[in-house]
Amino acid sequence: MLPKVKNQNQQSLFFSLPDTLNPLHPLFVLANQIQWDIFEAGFKDLYCQDNGRPAKPIRLMVGLLILKHIRNLSDEAVVEQWSENLYFQYFTGENSFVPGSPCEPSELVHFRKRIGESGIELILKESIRVNGEDALEKSVNVDTTVQEKNITFPTDAKLHKKIIEKCKEIARKEGIELRQSYSRTIKKLAQEQRFRHHPKNKHKAVKADKKIKTIAGRLVRELERKLPSINQYQKKLRLFSQVLMQQKDSKKKIYSLHEPQVVCICKGKEHKKYEFGNKVSIAKTDSGVIVGALSFRDEYDGHTLAPSLEQVKRLVGQMPKWVKVDRGYRGNKQIDESQILIPSTPQKSMSYYQRKKLSNSHKKRAGIEPVIGHLKSDHRLSRNFYKGIVGDNINIMLAAAAFNFKRMMNKWKKKFFHFFPMQFFQFQTLLFHVIFYPFLEKNLKKTF
Repeated sequence: MLPKVKNQNQQSLFFSLPDTLNPLHPLFVLANQIQWDIFEAGFKDLYCQDNGRPAKPIRLMVGLLILKHIRNLSDEAVVEQWSENLYFQYFTGENSFVPGSPCEPSELVHFRKRIGESGIELILKESIRVNGEDALEKSVNVDTTVQEKNITFPTDAKLHKKIIEKCKEIARKEGIELRQSYSRTIKKLAQEQRFRHHPKNKHKAVKADKKIKTIAGRLVRELERKLPSINQYQKKLRLFSQVLMQQKDSKKKIYSLHEPQVVCICKGKEHKKYEFGNKVSIAKTDSGVIVGALSFRDEYDGHTLAPSLEQVKRLVGQMPKWVKVDRGYRGNKQIDESQILIPSTPQKSMSYYQRKKLSNSHKKRAGIEPVIGHLKSDHRLSRNFYKGIVGDNINIMLAAAAFNFKRMMNKWKKKFFHFFPMQFFQFQTLLFHVIFYPFLEKNLKKTF
């Protein structure tokens, strides 16, 4: 059911957040710059009109999602800190202090599912609008990176052990008596798998790996025999069989049982040869605004360029005139009216001015690398905790939106510190504690 509309005219007589908080605080300014009515109008149709319990306010849920990625917090942490932070409460639409928690952490999960990818893209579009003219530049830099999934480093032995655990769990739920549980055998084999890189233990560890794979296959086939022909575990058992059948050179390998869509990507990094997740494309203007963030599987970089530019046009309203990319995008020279600039040897007919201008533009393209670093370290792109392919698409767009909002917060912070070098509000607080508070305390002692 649609959330109830709060009466903003009823305010506290003695305390209100707009009159108490620092109006120059970046979160305070950002709360007044975002057009919250866009989200109210965009998500209104996702709720039923007059059935069920009233939902949480849309501004509250959208604000919590933005704060989560701006501050790099989990669902549980952002809900907990909301009840402690007055600026968080004002950002999400409160006018007075609320001592309780705003919602359950699981409600953020349901809200993300409710609004879907289109709703998250609306948040990204609003973050681009807040940045003003910096987002309307004709030149765009595009690059790809890997968004790692929240899975353990995959090995065949780990997957086979998990299959055994899952098969035992299914048998326990359905009341199936297995021919053998293999509990003591697996414990012994696990000990033999240790220290496999030592020359004396290598043969023993390989032999234990084969035995565990054999046991996993036995349990899967036993469940297939004893379960009804039509059951709810068919998809799982088919996945287990696919894992057991895959070889070293198999295509479309499974690296995780709970995230089977994960792909293995090799970007040529010396410190991290293989990364398990999905590929994402980032489009950034020269001034530093992310105007495009799109998720892919493991496509060639050149094939990701056209969908990325379509998203840029959808969010900004215009196609960029120049798109600067690295040599991984070879094969593209022009897409619609956008000219693709790839580093190469300049033509002999070019003047010195033209060569220098082209060289400087490619040097600016390298500025997208630290932006990707900030997305990973500060805005939850380093490890994706959202489930499935939809979760991959949502996480990258929320991280990009948080980066854009944080960029404007940093700009306002510098601007206000420039105009208020003495930090007036901190000085005012210091004046209260040094002069007024001792005087008040002295008079109170005389009175009592």
